[in-house]
Amino acid sequence: MPVWKLAAAFVAVAVLLVGCGRDDPEAALLAAVESLQESIENKDTSGLMDLIHDEFSANRELDRDWARRTAALMFLSHRNVGVIALNRRSWLDPTYPDKGYSEAQVALTGAEGWLPQRLGHYDVRLEWWLTDGDWKLARLDWE
Repeated sequence: MPVWKLAAAFVAVAVLLVGCGRDDPEAALLAAVESLQESIENKDTSGLMDLIHDEFSANRELDRDWARRTAALMFLSHRNVGVIALNRRSWLDPTYPDKGYSEAQVALTGAEGWLPQRLGHYDVRLEWWLTDGDWKLARLDWE
């Protein structure tokens, strides 16, 4: 499983930000997206894993441990990771207020220096669950 798929999905959520306060669930969801982006850009595996739900699932077959290993491999393999997001959006589930979603088209680059050595393009969908007052990434799907 390519490291880029996980990274693209995480980053897609991360770049879905708009400036908001944390007083409402949607603003808190957007803040979680921002934290996800910062963790990826800073290559912070611990911070990234803090945002991933214990019952995380990617493409209905990969688990939280896979996410940790894949992120660590990506962070070790590339000194710089760049993200370009197109057609991005986030929203709360109108029926279940403890669920939120994010979608985006993402181009993800990896490099040892300034020039990208690797490029991937993905359509990603993320599902967030509100757990103990914090949004956690629970489901990740990509094409």
